[in-house]
Amino acid sequence: MKRGSKRESGGPLTEEPEPLFSEENRSLQDGNPLDESDSEESQYSGLEDSGTDSSDDEEDHSSEEVQDPGKSPKEIIKVPHRTSKSQADSPADEEDQPNEIKEYENDSSDEEDIRNTVGNIPMEWYKDLPHIGYDLDGRKIFKPLRSKDQLEEFLDKMENPDYWRTVHDKKTGQDIKLTDEQVDLVERLQKGQFGDLNYDPYQPAIDFFTHETMIHPVTNRPADKRSFIPSLIEKEKVSKLVHAIKMGWIQPRKPRDDAPTYYDLWAKEDPNAILGRHKMHVPAPKLPLPGHEQSYNPPPEYLMSEEERLAWEQQDPEDRKLPFLPQRFNCLRAVPGYARFIHERFERCLDLYLCPRQRKMRVNVDPEDLIPKLPKPRDLQPFPTIQSMIYKGHKDLVRCISVSPSGQWLVSGSDDCSVRFWEVSTGRCMKSVVLEGAVKSISWNPNPVLVLVAACVDRSVVLINPGLGDRLLCSATDQHISGYQPPEEEVQQPVTWEEAEGSEYSSGLRLWIKHQKEVKQVTFHARGDYFAVVLPDNGNSQVLIHQLSRRRSQNPFRKNKGQVQKVLFHPTRPFFFVATQRYVRVYNLLKQELTKKLLTNCKWVSSIAVHPAGDNLICGSYDSKLAWFDMDLSTKPYKVLRHHKKALRAVSFHKSYPLFASGSDDASVIVCHGMVYNDLLQNPLIVPVKVLRGHAIHRDLGVLDVMFHPTQPWVFSSGADGTIRLFT
Repeated sequence: MKRGSKRESGGPLTEEPEPLFSEENRSLQDGNPLDESDSEESQYSGLEDSGTDSSDDEEDHSSEEVQDPGKSPKEIIKVPHRTSKSQADSPADEEDQPNEIKEYENDSSDEEDIRNTVGNIPMEWYKDLPHIGYDLDGRKIFKPLRSKDQLEEFLDKMENPDYWRTVHDKKTGQDIKLTDEQVDLVERLQKGQFGDLNYDPYQPAIDFFTHETMIHPVTNRPADKRSFIPSLIEKEKVSKLVHAIKMGWIQPRKPRDDAPTYYDLWAKEDPNAILGRHKMHVPAPKLPLPGHEQSYNPPPEYLMSEEERLAWEQQDPEDRKLPFLPQRFNCLRAVPGYARFIHERFERCLDLYLCPRQRKMRVNVDPEDLIPKLPKPRDLQPFPTIQSMIYKGHKDLVRCISVSPSGQWLVSGSDDCSVRFWEVSTGRCMKSVVLEGAVKSISWNPNPVLVLVAACVDRSVVLINPGLGDRLLCSATDQHISGYQPPEEEVQQPVTWEEAEGSEYSSGLRLWIKHQKEVKQVTFHARGDYFAVVLPDNGNSQVLIHQLSRRRSQNPFRKNKGQVQKVLFHPTRPFFFVATQRYVRVYNLLKQELTKKLLTNCKWVSSIAVHPAGDNLICGSYDSKLAWFDMDLSTKPYKVLRHHKKALRAVSFHKSYPLFASGSDDASVIVCHGMVYNDLLQNPLIVPVKVLRGHAIHRDLGVLDVMFHPTQPWVFSSGADGTIRLFT
């Protein structure tokens, strides 16, 4: 203990004790004036070690032992501490000093004020006993009586404002009211703060060792010799370890197996050990979800009128459709309690334990089994795969193409007002006919006896004899046209039939059929005597059917529903297909009635084609969809293909192979395998097999027309780039 905190036995605490051997004290003890030569320890010479000064000072406590040089060691004088002369001479200062300080007034203890002497033991030992421990004499310390029941405890909780700050002391068994300082301490500790408000955790740090650079080192002792000489003890340890390794006493640690030690808990479980009630558990059916009629604000149609309410009340409860009357409330908080709640709960409980349950066997189906197994494309050959020939000659976009029934010749119509005839095998342009306007549609007569081509030019349909192939067939075609005998009575017709003369006849033109509106499409019947045209008009004369042998024209419809886009004849039966913007109507020409109305699910139909068997139809649209219809199955599409990225312009079926193709504005032709089976129970097989590219996009247009070769698995395509391409 330092001198500053030393207590005197009979006086107040002294702060600065005087030196033991000052001149005044020496004179008081010896009765003689101070002699500097009497003792060598009387004065500090300045040559002693400064480090021993403080230790000498601390060795003195309440008194100091002084040995006089003239006396024996047994005679030792004990000198108590005394105040200095200045303190003795100032009585006023003595009056100002406080009273004598009590010994234990400022003492503090970390232990809390424990009023019983049971010790620091777990109080759970005496939880069920009437006492809480024993005192120093071994007597039981009984718990204070707690006569409050739960009601009094609740009233105290409600009425006592200090209930929330009252805690129960388990060691004394009493209730202690926490002070404001203790409550603040608890709140700070709950928030994760420091208990002491004055504590600053972020005080500026002072590095006591490096903040001040010293001139001399703290220690300058030279290094020991053992610091740079190999240790003999370590040498002995290493030699012992080497010997133990050689003898095999020390083995290397085995590598740990990092594999997880997981195991199946139910691997060895006996399936017969499961309780029967668990095996035969049948879950209860769920309650039906509430409908609109059970809303607190239902739609008006769910509210009953007065007559309906009276009829509902007169019905028996089992005959009522609803077991309650729908009601309307302005807000949810205005809804009263449900009066039938307990009744419905009771009915539900009766259903749960009285009604028998039935287990529904679930069939686990692999999702991959639901996907149809499509054959590989190489197993579906032949189909066109590569571009074999390009027919060049047109100066503008080629809108339409058609192939002769023999497959030897190809005809094309373009916006450059020309019709060109090509030889398929060589790509040679055999003939070119210049007309008055752009050719919108062209069709080769499917009858092999007649060599005749129909082309749409502005408001007319022109019939052309190209003069290609067998000359006998060409002359027979001219005789068939020129051998027409007009009837005796003229019949009023919606069109005008005119024969070509002069230079037109020599160029191959034979007949002009002039209409009142611009002609959009022309198509032949399978026998070659009838052909139909489409006029883009909103009136009743959108579709006209012409007969070549009798030169008669008629309007088959009194009224057209919608704007007609394409028309087509059935290949074998007297059916006529009319495609409007969103529907395809199938008419029976003999019975003169509507047979079917196909829903395309497309925004705008662009083209249609009929399967050679006549029971299936494909429909292309401007919204990049191709719909396949099985007319024996449904009026809705059997399958919708979305392979193209832009609008579809043309679709076509092959006459002998199970192939169909579609051309789009993305300059691609997609060839698909479409097998139709004779078995009505088997659905058609549709597999895309090839994407053919070669055309260039011109003015946002790509492929404008697609046509299959009649006998070979080849496909022709005409594009906006002015070329015709053959894919084989």
